[in-house]
Amino acid sequence: MSSKRGKLYLIPTPLSPEDGLFALPEYVITQVRELRVFIVEKHKTARAFLRQMEFPAHFDECRWFELNKFTEPRDIPTFIRPAAEEGLDTGLMSEAGAPAIADPGSKIVRLAYRYGVEVVPMVGPSAIFLALMASGMSGQRFTFHGYLSPKRPQLAKDLKKLEAQSLRNQETQVWIEAPYRNKMVFETAMQVLAQTTYFGFAADLTLPTQLNRVHTIMEWKRMRAPDLHKRPAVFMLMGNK
Repeated sequence: MSSKRGKLYLIPTPLSPEDGLFALPEYVITQVRELRVFIVEKHKTARAFLRQMEFPAHFDECRWFELNKFTEPRDIPTFIRPAAEEGLDTGLMSEAGAPAIADPGSKIVRLAYRYGVEVVPMVGPSAIFLALMASGMSGQRFTFHGYLSPKRPQLAKDLKKLEAQSLRNQETQVWIEAPYRNKMVFETAMQVLAQTTYFGFAADLTLPTQLNRVHTIMEWKRMRAPDLHKRPAVFMLMGNK
């Protein structure tokens, strides 16, 4: 066992394969090229990202751990051992955006603290924060809810609940959805939210097709519905009396 512990680097990745590396600072790319241990959601996606930055080592020389819904909980503590016991710096990557935000990587971060491993967050894109920045809604108080119900009747109840919470606490409500359900979210919001409530989305963030829009429900109903089908999007609402 090494007496020196490695570090856990939280590596941001592009929000879409098409947007390349322009959203990442050079110091992130430099650091990632030096790592040889990676905790990722999918090997294939992670290696494609590394190829973009001209990763210098052969992938067979690296150690890979997959952290996703198929990972056995008993296996997760072994992912931090290269850093904690062998002194090897380790990189934690999300599929897209910032690791440990709307991402299972938070489990690894907690383990790192338990084993005395230094955690190093690195600068890069986060769809949630980019959407909030572009919304014009409150950035002082906000709550992120992950995914809402995929069933329309329950989704309607979820949206009304978020609207009430927003009015009560004067905070922005933020959530994400599977791209093929975007249309259902928009239609349901138009049906159940109050006319004065602000509702918006940010789609295709960092891409040339990026689209950010925020209006009251009353204003939305006077417009042509946006085409959000199969476009990665973040949704937001804020109650407004």
